[in-house]
Amino acid sequence: MSSDAQATLRSLAEQVECHRKLAKLSQIQHEHIQQGRVEQLLDVLKSRQVVVEQMSTAETTLAPIKKNWGVFLGQLSDADRQKAEGLVVESRQLLEQITAADRDDALVLQQRRLNLGKEIRQTSSARQVHRMYGIAAYGQRPPRMDVKR
Repeated sequence: MSSDAQATLRSLAEQVECHRKLAKLSQIQHEHIQQGRVEQLLDVLKSRQVVVEQMSTAETTLAPIKKNWGVFLGQLSDADRQKAEGLVVESRQLLEQITAADRDDALVLQQRRLNLGKEIRQTSSARQVHRMYGIAAYGQRPPRMDVKR
């Protein structure tokens, strides 16, 4: 096997390893979103960004090969071809899993944002009602009129 083919297989393996890391991080991300842990979520997002940057190195090697994938596979032994195809399949499966998890998390966050907006509008409306009718808000008494004057 040529050194280019070896480098490509290494890059494929690195890419799969990055996808595995991203899949694990997406699970952790999901837990933080479900529990409302914002600081930890931000840390996970930073970690995901680091992994994505690592993937760009592997992608630099793989991009030209992907254009002529069939030719590349034809140059490999049966065992290496199976390894390459297996890595690509695993990479796609992990990417689909990550994408689905991210889509679900985005929906949860969007729903929370909508609920929060609704709560803010309700609170604002309640304050207006309280002011209009002189109802004490938040445990304070409305000002009294001085009727002695």
